[in-house]
Amino acid sequence: MTGDETREGVPLTNLGGPLFDGANATKRDLVDYLDQISDRLLPALRDRPLSVLRVRPGQAPFMQKNVPKYAPDWIRTVSLWAAASQRQVSYALCDDRRTLLWFANQRAVEYHPALVRGEHATHMVLDLDPPEGEPFRAVVAAALLVRQALADARLSGAVKTSGAKGVHIFVPVVPGIAMEDLAAATRALAVRAERLDPALATTAFIREDRQGKVFLDSTRAGGATIVAAYSPRIRPGTPVSFPVAWDDLDRVSPADFTVHTAVGLLAGTDPWSTLM
Repeated sequence: MTGDETREGVPLTNLGGPLFDGANATKRDLVDYLDQISDRLLPALRDRPLSVLRVRPGQAPFMQKNVPKYAPDWIRTVSLWAAASQRQVSYALCDDRRTLLWFANQRAVEYHPALVRGEHATHMVLDLDPPEGEPFRAVVAAALLVRQALADARLSGAVKTSGAKGVHIFVPVVPGIAMEDLAAATRALAVRAERLDPALATTAFIREDRQGKVFLDSTRAGGATIVAAYSPRIRPGTPVSFPVAWDDLDRVSPADFTVHTAVGLLAGTDPWSTLM
């Protein structure tokens, strides 16, 4: 089917067109996937200031933070000061299926919630990024270093594919922790993991200093954003950021999880909620 339709009172238009070059998916595929996954994706978005990455035919993807003026008035928003742009930004709070469907109709493919709810951080996050051309198994090996560093500190975390080439490791934190303390703890975790195998992993922020090692990015703290579990990505094949059990990490590839395969692989479960 290629025609328009309405769900939850939200008009959905031009569903038959390709989502983006190389997507191997239509806009309908995006809408259907987000609708089917909404009960799992929405808990990761709820009450968090949301940035989305959108696509339009013939244009480069673009990040949208401010809710557009034409957005329906039933979308919840929160106004926050953005230090980077030195202005107030009206962020959406994607709390329900109707809001998610509205974003899907706007061709919002990627969903990047803030790592805070209200004024409080909820997680410590490491973003593991492989060097160009290295296989996924290098990232897996580095992720296991982080897991060991967490275990040494009597902590545990959950891991998901980034939907690109790397993985994200989430560690829940006690509400109310100061942002600067959380940032320091995240850096310390990355350094501990690096010391376990400095030939494999690095905390060097400058790319030229990484010497072909997996980068343990500890800068995602406080009000930073990161792509949500189950969010699609604007990459060939439209992969999805997907939660993986630690013991299964060395048996998967990021390409295993796409808007076409993810729902079937879940088989009615919500592994991210379980892992967290």
